[in-house]
Formats: sequence, C-alpha cells, structure tokens
Amino acid sequence: MRMSGIDALRAQLSGRVIDESNTDYDSARAVWNGEINRKPAVIARCTGPSDVAAAIAFGRERAMSISVRGGGHGYWEAALPDGGLVIDLSDMRGVSVDPGSHRAWCSGGATIADLDVATQRHGLAVTGGTVSHTGVGGLTLGGGFGWLVHKAGLTIDNLLAAEVVTADGRTLGVSADEYADLFWAIRGGGGNFGVVTGFEFRLHEVGPLVYLGLFFWGLDQGMEVLRLGREVAASLPRDAGLLLAAGLTAPAAPYVPAHYRGTPGFGLLVAGFGSAQEHAALIAPIREALPAMFEFVTPLPYVELQKILDESAPWGSHAYEKSLCLRELSDESIVAFTDLIPRKSSPMSFVQIFPLGGAFAAVNDSDTAFGCSRAARFVVNTVAVAPNAELLATDRAWARSAWQTLVSHSSDTGGYLNFLADDDSDRVHTAYGPAKYQRLAQIKARYDPDNVFRMNPNIKPAMLQKP
Repeated sequence: MRMSGIDALRAQLSGRVIDESNTDYDSARAVWNGEINRKPAVIARCTGPSDVAAAIAFGRERAMSISVRGGGHGYWEAALPDGGLVIDLSDMRGVSVDPGSHRAWCSGGATIADLDVATQRHGLAVTGGTVSHTGVGGLTLGGGFGWLVHKAGLTIDNLLAAEVVTADGRTLGVSADEYADLFWAIRGGGGNFGVVTGFEFRLHEVGPLVYLGLFFWGLDQGMEVLRLGREVAASLPRDAGLLLAAGLTAPAAPYVPAHYRGTPGFGLLVAGFGSAQEHAALIAPIREALPAMFEFVTPLPYVELQKILDESAPWGSHAYEKSLCLRELSDESIVAFTDLIPRKSSPMSFVQIFPLGGAFAAVNDSDTAFGCSRAARFVVNTVAVAPNAELLATDRAWARSAWQTLVSHSSDTGGYLNFLADDDSDRVHTAYGPAKYQRLAQIKARYDPDNVFRMNPNIKPAMLQKP
C-alpha cells in the first residue's frame, strides 16, 4: 500500500524518493552493518538543504520516525526505522578545498575517503577516522578519532562552521559567531539537533607521503606489548599517531609472512607525519625493546594509511561495539586485556586502544560537547565483528563482558557516542555527565522541542525529561 502524499514528496524533491515499489529499494536501505536489516517506508535521497527540509516536513506531518543517513556506517539499529523515513544524504558527497586558507567544505553525505582524496591533492588533511568508508557526518558529530588525533585533535576540534537544517525546516549557518549554542552542541552531541548538510574544516599539512611502522606479536606476549605501547604513548610526539590493537588477526596481506597469516596477536601501529628520520627514531626503541614476530615499516600515501584497517570492517559485516575512556593504562587493566582476548570467537573481533594527549588534551572539556574527559589518556573500543549473525551473538556477549571488566579500571565515566551500539539512555547520560547533558538537553529543547531527531543515542529535550 502506497503512502499518502509520497508522489507529492517526489514532486518536491530534486533527489529521488524510494519506497518498496522501487526495484533498488533493498540496496537503498542497506547499510554497512549487516546486523541492521530494517524496512523504512520511505527513503528520501536528498541533494541539498531544501530537499532535507521538505523531507522533514513530510515525516512530521505523518508522525513518522525520522532518521538521517550519511555514510551508512554505524552501530545504532534504530538509525534505520521500520516503517519510518530515512533522510539519505549519500548523494551529497561534494568536497571543495581552499588550500590558501587551509579550509575545506564537505557535504553531509561525503565519506572519509571523499574528504581525504580532495584534501590530499594539496597535502592537507583533517582528523578522519580509521576506516575510509565511514561517513564524515556521523564521525564528526560524535567527535572524530583517527590517526591525526594527537597532531590535530578530534575532527570536531577542527570544525569551523556547519550548515544545519532544523526540525522546523530552517537552514542555519552555525559557527562560534552564529547560533553558537547549536555549534557547541553538534560538536559531540551527535545528530540530535538537526540534519547537518555541510561542514567547514580547518586543515593541517599532512603528507601526501607519511610513514607507517606495524609491529606484530603473538598472544603470549600481550602483557609486554601493552606495557611497551604505554611507554611509546607517554612520549609520543605531536607529529605521530599510535594504535594498540589487542587480538588483531594478521591479515592475508603481502607484507605478512605466509605462515603468520590468520594468526591472532597484539599489534602496535605507529604513524609518522614528519620526516623519515623522525619516524625511524620513533620506532627504533620498539625494535630494541621487544623483537616482533613480524614488522612492516614503509612510507605510504596518507590516503592508503587511512584504508589500512578497511579489511577489518568490510561492508556487510555484522558488528557491535562498546567503548570507554581510561585515565591510564594500568598494569591491572593490561592483565584484564590479555585475559579477555583469547575468549573472543571471531577472528575479525579485536580491541582498539587509541592513546590521546597532544592536541586532544589541549582543548578544554567545556569547549565542546564531547563525552570523554580531555584528561583521559586512552579511549578503548571493544569491537565485535563477524561474517554472520550467529558468530556475532557470541562476540557481542564477549564485548559486553569485556566492557564490564574494563570499566572497573576506569576513573572516567565518559564515553564515545560513536562507539555506542546499545539503546541505553543511562549510558548516554553518564557519557556526558550531568552538567554537560543538561546543557545539551536545554539546547535540544530550543531547536528540537518535539524530539524529531531521536533515532540515535538520544538526548531528550529538557522539557521532556522526567523530573
């Protein structure tokens, strides 16, 4: 049965309106996470703010659940509402760069790969995740970790302005000078406040050639590897990035000796954004302290560094995540890591440990809506990934158990909302803390009093909260 008014919506939009009558409906509703398999009534593939405003009005008139899709790369099942409306920005992928001012304007549906390709033509970049097919929009609104977090801070720390379509259909240009409250809220508050159709970023000189050192050890050396990673993180220079990967499976890549492919273990990945000599000096102590099972040290284009973990998260994977922030990587937490890793079932599951500090720590907690404290030294992401739902069910339980164990070692109740997969309103509250959550709720009441944008880790408008 066709929904009343859908033909009128088609007439209003420059982009396509897709429903079950279209032959490409199933491909249009597909998202990266194979665990999410829902059937929205309407997918409005917008081409600009006016399309977005028309789609919002259509959904509100019919009391539909409204979600927003950028890159389609996420964990939140409600983001694809059964019987609801999806505002799909995936046709809005333009990126323009002004190399003279070190700025880029990026449309709301662009992926990290789109942004990187455009900015790297000029030897520039902004912090942009670790999987290249992630959407810029979702990454940014939640905070934005990536290889450049130590050098340049979070993605939101480099956001200069944005274009936002609000629940009442207005298109607002927001910045530190205009709608400053809304600008503060979208830097870490997720998609709660409107549909962001464009982002203006500050760029940094990076590449095009950067340097990678990948070191890999077996599971039996986990404690030594994590302690070494802690030492490297403590003195990490601004022009470098570091990822500790616990439980990573050695890929079937040319740089991995054939007899080690498929072996689970612990990895240190060290990226250098300065000179070859500086990178060599950074990785030399690693070699001396703990000889690796194998290593891969090479110059490579920055855009290739951004893709190096893509194989760990192929499109269609069944995925789930739990995250927390740590003030320190204590000996007790290291013991917990090494104990939990052998309990996973899928070779695709592992734990990402991102050291913070540097430019990340140079920003005050109150400057943005980001959940984790800027005093945190590490963000930990327990990633359950599997090729099918049955195996994911096992590793989802593993990830939840791991989080329960690790959270006892955390003095920081904050969390990274982009790594929140559960519909858990209590966790949303604790991720921000009472003062920041209340400020967000008041801004939400100002711009979305009816909670139209709720298919996300939701911040309820202040007036709708229980006393």
